[in-house]
Amino acid sequence: MSPIRQPAVADRFYPGDPHELKRALDGYLNGIVPRTPPPKALIVPHAGYIYSGPIAATAYATLAAAREHITQVVLMGPSHRVAFNGLAASSAGHFATPLGVVPLNRPAIERALALPQVRLLDEAHALEHSLEVQIPFLQRMLDAFSLAPFVVGDASPEMVAEVLELLWGGPETLIVISSDLSHYLDDQAARNLDAATSAAIESLQPQDIGCDQACGRNPVNGLLTLAKRRGLRAQTLDLRHSGDTAGNRDRVVGYGSYVFH
Repeated sequence: MSPIRQPAVADRFYPGDPHELKRALDGYLNGIVPRTPPPKALIVPHAGYIYSGPIAATAYATLAAAREHITQVVLMGPSHRVAFNGLAASSAGHFATPLGVVPLNRPAIERALALPQVRLLDEAHALEHSLEVQIPFLQRMLDAFSLAPFVVGDASPEMVAEVLELLWGGPETLIVISSDLSHYLDDQAARNLDAATSAAIESLQPQDIGCDQACGRNPVNGLLTLAKRRGLRAQTLDLRHSGDTAGNRDRVVGYGSYVFH
């Protein structure tokens, strides 16, 4: 039997009790009226829910009308703990959260592993929060789905875009990119830099997003590269920082939610 990747940041980044977690998610999601049809791709933040949950929810709420139709999710986020080149896949059969287990899409992962930039590296997944915090939102917004998760290390936009292209699929497949924006600037400096990053995302210009603008710039820039090639359009749904949600305004982290159609 394939192993189950157990939660690493429950009770730290989000509630570990399933009932409390459901209440938290519903609290973020309730009352949001989607202004767009269900998207092909999302960019969402990955901090603790008290900081970034309200911003992430504005993107996840757009999936409501596609609850029964999205059956596959390709999830990418940056590596915070392990340094490596390329993209890391998992050997697990399921990823678990307090809300239950999600099966991994092994056929999709095996297809990606045929590319030279993708390899099995369970160490990169073991403690990584950038992917884990997205899964409860997906469990709350979708019916049955399988997951193809990749932690992105030192990888060019083209390397990421090639994996996304391979697994792009049709309306049954959703792409989710996990990234926070600026880190530890003051209130106004963060707003200025995050506004520039949002402009680059909306104009599909990966070359305009530098290392200080988004911790998930590698997967973000890969999505932007492919989105431009495929003629998608991007829209900013929410743009705030930790000082707007649960922190002080002296040293903030920026969060944005974006949809691609």
